[in-house]
Amino acid sequence: MSLKVDESRRLYRQIAKHLRDLIDSGEYPIGGRLPSERELADRLQVSRTSVREALIALEVEGLVRINVGSGIYVLGPSALRLAIPSGDASIEGPFEILHAREILEPPVAAEAAILADPEHVGTLDQILAQMEQSGGSDKWISLDREFHVAIAASLSNGTLARFIGQLFDQRMNPYFRRLASYFEDGSTWSQALAEHRVIRDAIAAGDPEAARQAMRQHLRLSQERFSRSFDETAVPAHRSGRVTPVLSSRAESPRELQTKTSRRKI
Repeated sequence: MSLKVDESRRLYRQIAKHLRDLIDSGEYPIGGRLPSERELADRLQVSRTSVREALIALEVEGLVRINVGSGIYVLGPSALRLAIPSGDASIEGPFEILHAREILEPPVAAEAAILADPEHVGTLDQILAQMEQSGGSDKWISLDREFHVAIAASLSNGTLARFIGQLFDQRMNPYFRRLASYFEDGSTWSQALAEHRVIRDAIAAGDPEAARQAMRQHLRLSQERFSRSFDETAVPAHRSGRVTPVLSSRAESPRELQTKTSRRKI
């Protein structure tokens, strides 16, 4: 199996089209299983995250079904798949969005640590308190957005705050929502809340480097939470609420990051 890459098109879209063509040709029959994520990545010589984004796109289209711990099953040829609005052909993949945020938001957090005043920190505290009360839901996602936008807003740059909000809003596209449905639950929300608190503490301490690292770590851990293999034996979070995310042994925990922040509070 080979993949001819067109640099002008999103890679995950090219992978999805390649797999769609193979299914239509009968290479993978209805009811059959596709190779594992790892095997597809090896065969196509692409990253597993690109393969994952492609598989999520095919599932949203109704072409395949992902059973975590069992495999990816073919539901039917592309002629039978659910219609996706043409505008969705250009939406970004989940990992593309997270990577963009990882590039942009750490320096914003660092600048916030320099410029934020007690009122800004108080706003972050109010959002965190509501996040803790929400227990994880669509309300959580809304509050998550508020938290990240509030950090950007502390720089008194409306354009930047709007851009951070618009970038976060991509989290609501159908591909990101479907991916999140497999791996988000009470445990992952609790971890994310702890990471948000580390970011808040670094900003409150006026420590730009700690704020930069805390934001980068949060977004990296977010990517790891969505990177658990579909091939591992686990029950999807949207069915059981019991999936435990796998964190990299090289990643610092929120507690470890917190020790790097100053004890000074606003």
